[in-house]
Amino acid sequence: MLTSFLHLLMITRYWIAFIVVLSCLLGVLDASAGDADPRYRACVKKCEETGCIGQRCFPQCKFSSEGVSIEGPWYMQEPLYLRWKQWDCQSDCRYNCMLDREEEREASGNGPVKYHGKWPFKRVYGIQEPLSVAFSALNLAMHFHGWLSFFILLYYKLPLKQEKKAYYEYASLWHIYGLLSLNSWFWSAVFHSRDVDLTEKLDYSSAVALLGYSLILAILRSFNVRNEAARVMVTAPLLAFVTTHILYLNFYTLDYGWNMKVCVVMVVAQLLLWAIWAGVTHHPSRWKLWVVVVAGALAMLLEIYDFPPYQGFLDAHALWHATTIPLTYIWWSFIRDDAEFLSSNLLKKTK
Repeated sequence: MLTSFLHLLMITRYWIAFIVVLSCLLGVLDASAGDADPRYRACVKKCEETGCIGQRCFPQCKFSSEGVSIEGPWYMQEPLYLRWKQWDCQSDCRYNCMLDREEEREASGNGPVKYHGKWPFKRVYGIQEPLSVAFSALNLAMHFHGWLSFFILLYYKLPLKQEKKAYYEYASLWHIYGLLSLNSWFWSAVFHSRDVDLTEKLDYSSAVALLGYSLILAILRSFNVRNEAARVMVTAPLLAFVTTHILYLNFYTLDYGWNMKVCVVMVVAQLLLWAIWAGVTHHPSRWKLWVVVVAGALAMLLEIYDFPPYQGFLDAHALWHATTIPLTYIWWSFIRDDAEFLSSNLLKKTK
């Protein structure tokens, strides 16, 4: 008993140290330097006034002889579903000025810098961050596969109660988790393909909702909370906080630093809960939980240790999206094993 307690104490101390390190790293993240560059700003300003950079002119920049932008009446413009991959005048000017400035910096021996909070990515068929989009789509597919296989296991392979309900008492909670995961990765793919105010807020809001709900699930499962009243007592304050935070981001200010801290705290809290539970439980699939917890914690460092995109495509954030693909498969495998384990125990008690 004493050995288990000391083991848990050691785990807790390591995770506290991990949180402290993350907090320090968050405090030293660099702000964008590229959009403060006078040459870049002058290039963008001239492009927005003339619609051209040198000999390159952009059809999105339509100006009259007096230099006034001509967009035409709304009914003459293309519908949104046809225009979403096209870029407006300001975006094209910023993108091409960024590429030109980065070529100048590379020629003078300087490394890449961020512009408006983002690294200088190269577009592919109008997609802003192609690898992040591809990895987000793969994560979406993995979650769909995992949720569907979980659904089939519950209702077609495991025994059901007389009212056709599953014996697994966390089934409905994991169904909600699956839907929130699909929603989050869908908006992640959309946001990385086209970064505008609407897609950014939908991506951030969906991610916060998923992280908040995942923390609730971690508490309910690790403490084996089965009573409905107790579940409501646990869920209500966390749900209120997550909802307030989402409203704050959408209708007050999109504070990137504060949102990052909130997300990191929620992720570390649930990883800590799963790690402690994996250390004390005799669950037959606890090794899968350990893999997800340890690998997930290491993958978080990619969100903190940011580096420029290799060849303009692969950056730390895209690499983080890639690491979550195999972890998602293992995670849903653990959820299925948990459903079989608890259902088997309940069936033994009823006999």
